[in-house]
Amino acid sequence: MLGATAMRRREWFELHDHRLYPGFLRDLVTDALEAIWSCTNSYRVIVPRLQAAMEDAGTHRIVDLCSGGGGPWMRLREELPVSVSLTDKYPNRRAFRQAETAPGMEFYSVPVDAARIPADLDGFRTIFSTFHHFNPETARAILADAVTRRQGIAVFEAAKRNLRTMMATAAIPVLCWYVTPRMPFRWSRIVWTYLLPVVPFTLLADGILSCLRAYSLEDLAELTDGLGGNDYRWEIGEQSGGRIGITYLMGWPCKHVAAEAQFEAAASAGK
Repeated sequence: MLGATAMRRREWFELHDHRLYPGFLRDLVTDALEAIWSCTNSYRVIVPRLQAAMEDAGTHRIVDLCSGGGGPWMRLREELPVSVSLTDKYPNRRAFRQAETAPGMEFYSVPVDAARIPADLDGFRTIFSTFHHFNPETARAILADAVTRRQGIAVFEAAKRNLRTMMATAAIPVLCWYVTPRMPFRWSRIVWTYLLPVVPFTLLADGILSCLRAYSLEDLAELTDGLGGNDYRWEIGEQSGGRIGITYLMGWPCKHVAAEAQFEAAASAGK
């Protein structure tokens, strides 16, 4: 059960996540986010930790949820030799098709709700910078589904509920203006980034809202309380390095623990 009095995180909504936000603008925003993550490569600090968890879980396949325009995987894939399937509830198909040209990258063309993952999507699930979009009940259900399906799951967030991180979001519009000329040319991108700066404004507003909605380490511990068993491992913490620390929540079925349990059960049955 979730303790309603213990969790201090509050519900907000982000502009580009709202159902009334125009789809073509949402694609421009997620394109810009992917370009910013690729430029800053802020999530590279979690690669060794994620790689170790995947090896322990016995898999080399990633199912990335809420991928937006591809998220940080265009850079992370260079350092982590795994196959990656990009998915999203609102697939940015143009960006996904571009990402698919890179080795080991593919995309799921139909909408995928992170709370209702199709049965044919097996792999270590990752969620970058979007876990705060889900309320506690849905967030816990996402984690519980990974446990039930015996899949690994890793949540990584740069956003935090503190003044320092919220002040850092002031750099987001500048980064957006910087990376836009390095992205595939589209007149709509120029218009809505420079002439009518809806994209950088959305990124700034949503960056602040992301911080306000972010789950703390204590919140994440509450979300995982009672989930899994001895053969499912949870790790929660903050990975330092780079310009900002990354909050992480990782869970995976430990193959060696399961194998030991099966061996012990077989030994007991043979007595």
